[in-house]
Order: sequence, then C-alpha cells, then structure tokens
Amino acid sequence: MMKNAVEVDRLRVVRGGRPVIPELTWSVPTGQVVGLLGPSGCGKTTLMRSLVGVQRVAGGRVDVLGRPAGSKTLRDKVGYVTQAPSVYADLTVTENLRYFASVVGVRRGALAEQVARVLELVDLTARAHAPVSQLSGGQGSRVSLAAALLGDPQLLVLDEPTVGLDPVLRRDLWHLFGELARGGTTLIVSSHVMDEATRCDRLLLMRDGRALADDTLLGLLERTGTDDVEAAFLTLVDDAAHEEAAR
Repeated sequence: MMKNAVEVDRLRVVRGGRPVIPELTWSVPTGQVVGLLGPSGCGKTTLMRSLVGVQRVAGGRVDVLGRPAGSKTLRDKVGYVTQAPSVYADLTVTENLRYFASVVGVRRGALAEQVARVLELVDLTARAHAPVSQLSGGQGSRVSLAAALLGDPQLLVLDEPTVGLDPVLRRDLWHLFGELARGGTTLIVSSHVMDEATRCDRLLLMRDGRALADDTLLGLLERTGTDDVEAAFLTLVDDAAHEEAAR
C-alpha cells in the first residue's frame, strides 16, 4: 500500500485572470478521512476538481494513487460526489446505479450485488425503485454517494456531502466514512461546518486558496492554544493577517 493516496506539488489554478489557488503543496495519507475545511469560496471545490482531473490548472503537479489526476486508469478507482446531486432525476435509484456501475466497468454478473451493496450502505434499499425526482434532497445526495461507491474505489472525493442532512443522517454518513477508511479507502471530505473536524483523521484548513494548516485536530488545537477548530481557524486567520501586514 502506498504511503500517500494524493500528492499535490505547487498546484496553481487561475480563473478569470485571478489566482483561485496561488500555490498549494499537500499530501493525503492512504486510508484516512481527511477533512477539507474553510468558508465558502476558499478554493475547496477547485482543489477537489483538480484532484479528479476536471479542473484546468495553470501549474504544478497533482498525482492520485500514483498516477496523474484524471488518468483513464483512475476511472474506476476514484469516486467523486459534487455538491449538487449528479444523478438522473427521471430514472429510478436502481436504474441510476446500474447505469453508473456500467460506466466504471462493473461486470454484468456483479451488477445486482454491487447495487444492493451500495443501497444498503447509504440506507436507500427501501427507495430502490423510486424515481430520483420523488426523493428528498438528502436522499438524492445519498444516491450520488451510492454511485460513487460502486466498484470499490480506493479514493473518495466528497464535496459537502452532509449539507442539508438532518443530524441523524450526518452521524450515520460519518460513521460510514470511518468504516470505509478502516477498510483501506482514502476519503477527502470538504465542509464549511467546523464541528465536523472532530470526525476526521487529519485536516486541511483553507482560506483564499491557501493552506492555513495541515494537521491533526489535536495538533491544530495545541498549535493555536484553542479549544475548538473554529477558534483555531480564526486564530490562524489573524496570525496570517498579522504576518502579511508585517511584510
């Protein structure tokens, strides 16, 4: 097993002539749940799009599972869940999953078993034959997650997967993420909800496209002398502002 599932070296992303990610170097250990935290607009989604190879980059290198991000060989090894549900509303849950299973190369003989497995993982077995258009927003998000779990991916990139979910569903999903990591899957989970940091093995705190910290929660709290991740984030923001003013 490789030490790091993701290696980012001096990544630079520019949009509309403005650097969204000025320069970022970062690595993600294999088999961990890594939280990508920061306010809306800080560059989380742009970084995640870079990891799955759908973002045009201006410079730097992004390797995923030992291959350049976006390589064809990664198609069935990386699962990606966007903020908005990425499934077909006019198809049933099962029809969606059978389609996406064929996209990632699940063998025809294994389709039924794979679909049943991911439906159980996201607790949607009872809604298997319902059109996605008839599901709640939270259920639609879980269909997208189920699709990403098809084929046993080695890396899951999840962009705000718990937004809009009730506390029970949020708890259950984080439990699932932990189980997947213990089984060897690497997960990168973005959120702007700071209290979700307690469920992660490691954290990358971002602001304005830059990394404020890359550490464990305990290491982050010790470094800043604070009691929770939100206070730590604000301390780091203030420290960065003071350093910038002193230059």
